Amino acid sequence: MKRTAEIVLGIIGALGYAFMAGIGAFMLWMKDNRDLIETELTTGTGDPSTDFSMEEFELMMDLLSAGGWVLIASAVAAIVLGIVSMILLKGNKKPLIAGIIFIAVAIIVSVVTTGVGVIAGLFYLIAGIMALVRKPKTTLEM
Repeated sequence: MKRTAEIVLGIIGALGYAFMAGIGAFMLWMKDNRDLIETELTTGTGDPSTDFSMEEFELMMDLLSAGGWVLIASAVAAIVLGIVSMILLKGNKKPLIAGIIFIAVAIIVSVVTTGVGVIAGLFYLIAGIMALVRKPKTTLEM
């Protein structure tokens, strides 16, 4: 039985996780360019409701750093495990194990990233369910 649909969904999900890693890298870039961000925030409209205190700015920079690393690490792990699952699906070797890996990665990464990876996780989830549900056709010999 060909597992083309599961592999294609896995590739689309891996591309989604690569995009998520790009978002994490952008967050780290923003943290490293704090002068640019600080200039933009201080030359604002003059509205007191949009002014940041220095403590709030430092907290925002710390959150950008931590969040960026979490996104990158979870995305790389999801991509690697997705590739492992696709290799297991190739040639219909071990679809049960591949399906379990796809489903587990989709759920864990969606929870860890607080919903950032949920769209890519949907592709992994669908691929995992298809890998578990689809059974090879049996031919009757007489």
